[in-house]
Amino acid sequence: MSQESISVFDMFKIGVGPSSSHTLGPWRAAAMFAHKIATEHGLENLEKVQVLLYGSLAKTGKGHGTDIAVQLGLCNEDPVTFDTTKLQDRIHDIAAKEELNFAGQRLIHFVPSTDIVFLFQESLPFHPNAVTFLAEMQGGTNIAETYYSIGGGFVVQENAPKGGSASVQLPFPIEKSADLMHWCMKTGMSIHEIVAENELSWRSEQETSAGVWHIWETMRDCIYKGCHTEGVLPGGLKVKRRAAELNRKLLAGRTYSDYDSWLLAIRAGGTDFKYILDWVSCFALAVNEENASFGRVVTAPTNGAAGVIPAVLQYYVAFCDGYTKEKIIHFLLTASEIGSIFKKGATISAAMGGCQAEIGVSSAMAAAGLTESMGATQRQAMMAAEIAMEHHLGLTCDPIAGLVQVPCIERNTMGAIKAITASQLALQSSPDFAKVSLDAVVKTMWETALDMSSKYKETADGGLAVNIPLSLSEC
Repeated sequence: MSQESISVFDMFKIGVGPSSSHTLGPWRAAAMFAHKIATEHGLENLEKVQVLLYGSLAKTGKGHGTDIAVQLGLCNEDPVTFDTTKLQDRIHDIAAKEELNFAGQRLIHFVPSTDIVFLFQESLPFHPNAVTFLAEMQGGTNIAETYYSIGGGFVVQENAPKGGSASVQLPFPIEKSADLMHWCMKTGMSIHEIVAENELSWRSEQETSAGVWHIWETMRDCIYKGCHTEGVLPGGLKVKRRAAELNRKLLAGRTYSDYDSWLLAIRAGGTDFKYILDWVSCFALAVNEENASFGRVVTAPTNGAAGVIPAVLQYYVAFCDGYTKEKIIHFLLTASEIGSIFKKGATISAAMGGCQAEIGVSSAMAAAGLTESMGATQRQAMMAAEIAMEHHLGLTCDPIAGLVQVPCIERNTMGAIKAITASQLALQSSPDFAKVSLDAVVKTMWETALDMSSKYKETADGGLAVNIPLSLSEC
């Protein structure tokens, strides 16, 4: 049986909010389609392009910016480097001029209101997040390609053979946590060391370290920006940003000029439990307010759950003596392996599994990363991951108005706190007496996902999404 090989940079991707499955995934799919037309069919023959959004992509596409994402992807913009401050102007220009620069090379007539079709009542069997791109070529030839955004920015093209990182043979193949534990026991290596060895199958140790550090820098910058940006989130719910006000209140007049001096100002406030609790919430709020504003975030493992791991890692940096390059890299390597186990054994897509697949998985990842970084054994780290997920089982995805705001932003604070609590429980416990294994909770999560009604899977057809009047805001 072939095994899926997942890199740390598959689990952590730099992109644009608000959703990895509804924004980043469709963006990447559109770019893949544009590249295919350019390389295989010739841009000079292209006449017209149309986009069909199915299932969950249709139902919450407007709130998640799916229509925006596919336009930028078709223009061959890179979500990693695109200037997010120019996003709204770019989309406005396409609509106003009714013109799209396909693949960044050919101007074609394109009317977003009619050429992007939301098929609310249609869903394709492979995955709820499906998008089909149609191209009309000179001479009457029509080309259709379907892609599935399966969570965390991962994209699968229909009928395409597996390739890329997924086909790499790793020295320590891992499908389940039992496999990970086997390799740890056989080699005596920690989780992050196992991951680092596997990463050598793709690139050098230096390249991996530099890339993971860049992931942290992006998370760090997102936290800092979110803690210093006020206003109201876009989308119509009029949700007020809270991180900046909470940051100001907690600092109580202490001054700073950059991230490092801000960190010192935070530490100067002491270690009171409520003080630390407020900061963890502030860190998570900051990231997901940025995410909701089409800001630059890291899928961890998704955009909707992008605040959990940065908040817990920032807690580790600020309050647990974790501010060294080595410790931060180890934290993220460990977290990434836990995420890959959930992806292989269950799902990281809310459209498939509800919010347990996003906040739950991110909390488990953060719990394991924190626990091993605090000096625990591999078994304790996996125990922490299990505890974190066990108490997210059944969590629904019911975004009001299809926006990644209510209840998504606050859920990141809850996921972060649960991760820290799970870590503390594991650190003070012996895995010998644990009744539930990580593999058992992964299996349970997937079975729960299969049983869950589709209205609780990122469709905005149930839960809070149908019980809160849209005229109300959260705050």
